[in-house]
Amino acid sequence: MARIQGIDLPKNKRGVIGLTYVYGIGSSFAKAILDEAKISHDIKVQDWTDEQASAIRAIIADNYTVEGELRAETKMSIKRLMDIGCYRGIRHRTGLPLRGQKTKNNSRTRKGKRKTVANKKIATK
Repeated sequence: MARIQGIDLPKNKRGVIGLTYVYGIGSSFAKAILDEAKISHDIKVQDWTDEQASAIRAIIADNYTVEGELRAETKMSIKRLMDIGCYRGIRHRTGLPLRGQKTKNNSRTRKGKRKTVANKKIATK
């Protein structure tokens, strides 16, 4: 089993797909990493030799920011936006979408489950 940056890669998937299980590595980075290590894209993760796996580990460690370090960097960027009080930071703080989407009908992913608001009662005489 190949273990890269603390993540167990799925054994029965091709190398390009398996590398995308690491946070911060998408399909294009996975292809670039395998090209740099001179490994075929079609070889499954279980068929990698120890030398191939160690070459991939070395390439990722030297050239890419992944997993915990990348998550920490992203959190710090969001925290900085919230601290300076810019528009994007305020939207992060209130849990609303940041990139100009309308919020009257949609954006349930950011806003969460609907909160029903009752109508005002009319006072009787």
